[in-house]
Amino acid sequence: MTPPLIAGRPALLVIDMQEGAYGDDSGIPRMGGFAARIATVRQLIERFRDLSYPVIFVSEEHRRSLIDFGRELDGEEGIHCLEGDPGTAIAAALGVGPDDVVIRKRRYSCFFATDLDLLLRSLRVETVVLVGELTDVCVHYTFADAHQLDYVVRVVEDCCGGSSAAAHDAALEAMSYLQSAARISAADLRAAMAPGPAMTTAPGPG
Repeated sequence: MTPPLIAGRPALLVIDMQEGAYGDDSGIPRMGGFAARIATVRQLIERFRDLSYPVIFVSEEHRRSLIDFGRELDGEEGIHCLEGDPGTAIAAALGVGPDDVVIRKRRYSCFFATDLDLLLRSLRVETVVLVGELTDVCVHYTFADAHQLDYVVRVVEDCCGGSSAAAHDAALEAMSYLQSAARISAADLRAAMAPGPAMTTAPGPG
């Protein structure tokens, strides 16, 4: 039996779509197409708002003392997303308003040392829809934590960007290993959120 694309009440989680794309000196490679992804995500944000479903923005931010980086700088990444830097702000094109929920995180997963799980459960959310950056790092680790917390998780593959195209594809495969219906497109999501029975039915093959 094909699982529903959206089970129960969904929330859109917009991960690390920030102005500076981590900065030129961070050592973090990125896929192209960021502006196009922002535009598509903005459409999804408006659709969720129209249906009164939660939209939650998450941004990675670090203290300027570097005290909360932990082991994050042991790999390929340089210093990035410092509090107060213009590039750390969530991308203005997403239209974040004063009443929107914004979660600041210090590590990769949106669940690690934040109140995201409490917030989702308070909102009676069953399906967490992920968009954002980077597919193979923060999106992937957030997916794994959401899966282990027993949420239905969907990742909108054309609204995520990885550190490379190969890393993006590999992360999507890893996520679909955990939940077979995990990978969706923005078009799939818009169709599923249309009025009528499609709201709780996954798209058929082809």
